[in-house]
Amino acid sequence: MRPPTTTAPLRQHLWRRSSSSSSSPSSLLLLRQPVRQTTRQHRLFSSATTRRYHQLPALTPPKRPSLLPTPTSTIITLSRTPHHRTLFIQTEPTPNPDALKFIPGLPVLPENASSIEYTSGRQTTNSPLARSLFQLDGVTSVFYGPDFITVTKAPDSLWHLLKPEVFALITEYLNNGAPVVQGEILENEDTKAQEGDSEVVSMIKELLDTRIRPAIQEDGGDIEYRGFTEAGHVLLKLRGACRTCDSSTVTLKNGIESMLMHYIEEVKGVTQVLDQEEEIAQREFERFEANLAKLKGNTASP
Repeated sequence: MRPPTTTAPLRQHLWRRSSSSSSSPSSLLLLRQPVRQTTRQHRLFSSATTRRYHQLPALTPPKRPSLLPTPTSTIITLSRTPHHRTLFIQTEPTPNPDALKFIPGLPVLPENASSIEYTSGRQTTNSPLARSLFQLDGVTSVFYGPDFITVTKAPDSLWHLLKPEVFALITEYLNNGAPVVQGEILENEDTKAQEGDSEVVSMIKELLDTRIRPAIQEDGGDIEYRGFTEAGHVLLKLRGACRTCDSSTVTLKNGIESMLMHYIEEVKGVTQVLDQEEEIAQREFERFEANLAKLKGNTASP
């Protein structure tokens, strides 16, 4: 039997002793010595490796890419600030089926500014965005709220045809970073405390500003305080989506009037105020309905 090819004298000596008397206690003792030595070295190596392992910095696993598709049709990148930000424009329905609320996710008007409403293209001299929206066939009014834009269409127009064009104009204009209204913007002063206000008027203004106005703005509209009469009636003007809504009377009576009368005993009712143009349009509409009813009565079969 040939000895193993090695350069360690200890291993050669162990091989010679084990080949002569493998069952002797001395040979077994010598055979066990390298095992104990190797085990001790292994333990030392393991403890050193453990210490080195605990000194390494913690590794964080890489983030898995999202598998959800990105809605590119509703995301634009604004360059209004040095750092680019992603803008999500959402649309919400309103109680008025002819009005749609667009929420860009950023302030539309400055803080404490009064809401602005355009009911015709002639009024859009200070708003290029509203002027562009009125050029679309079917748009009848544009309303700017604190953080939303409400667009109202004609009853014979269809939203699935008009909505993509309105959405494209709003996103394109907001992408430029220019304000929606050029020039001076009036502050919201209708519910602001004034000198000479009675205690009842102060309570009405506070209630309108803290409770009623936020609820009306959720529906894409706004209210404007016009005064308090001696008979106990609060004069209000509905704006935005609530102005042309069929349920505007229900909103005034069941919503605003009930809350004001519940908290303030001096309030006896709420009256809606119309501008001169709106009064003329309403009279013409009532006259048209009367003539139509008369015509139907003459042609009706007995």
